[in-house]
Amino acid sequence: MDLVPTPSQTIGPFFHFCLAPDESLGEMAGPAAIGERVKLVCRVTDGDGSPVDDAMIELWQADANGKYNHPDDTQETAADPAFRGFGRLATNREGVCVFETVKPGRVPGDDGAMQAPHLNVSAYARGLLKRLSTRIYFEGDPANDQDPILAIVPVDRRGTLMARPHLSDPGIWNFEIRLCCENETVFFDF
Repeated sequence: MDLVPTPSQTIGPFFHFCLAPDESLGEMAGPAAIGERVKLVCRVTDGDGSPVDDAMIELWQADANGKYNHPDDTQETAADPAFRGFGRLATNREGVCVFETVKPGRVPGDDGAMQAPHLNVSAYARGLLKRLSTRIYFEGDPANDQDPILAIVPVDRRGTLMARPHLSDPGIWNFEIRLCCENETVFFDF
């Protein structure tokens, strides 16, 4: 008997009513959280630059002191109890979702080298068999030049990983996740 693999099916679109039922999952930092408050506006677009209105974005990040709220983070410092560190939102009709958080602190990598402030991102959307993993860095942060992960990305592609400050409000940062084609966001195989 020959075994024939069966085809995979794409996920979704069911995020809005099942996995991201309300906006509270976008509030990653409580009112008492330590650090610089950040409103992160994520926009997901397809290869034509059109909004993807049924995607889901998950964020995972360290607190303002560079500590993850997770048992695998064995640093001596305690995690900020007012900071969740995880968020999940579905995109709206414009392909947008908005997270309220704090700017993360620098964290040590596996080799001890300090990484620039960043957020870890998982993107889910129609047509994807697996999640897409990427990072969000903050444009203009001086630590970007020393980040070991950012260093492996070709210089001409690093801009796809940068959140940019809003022109009229420095507390708002904009980040676009382009799923394919020209200016596709750099995705990692984590």
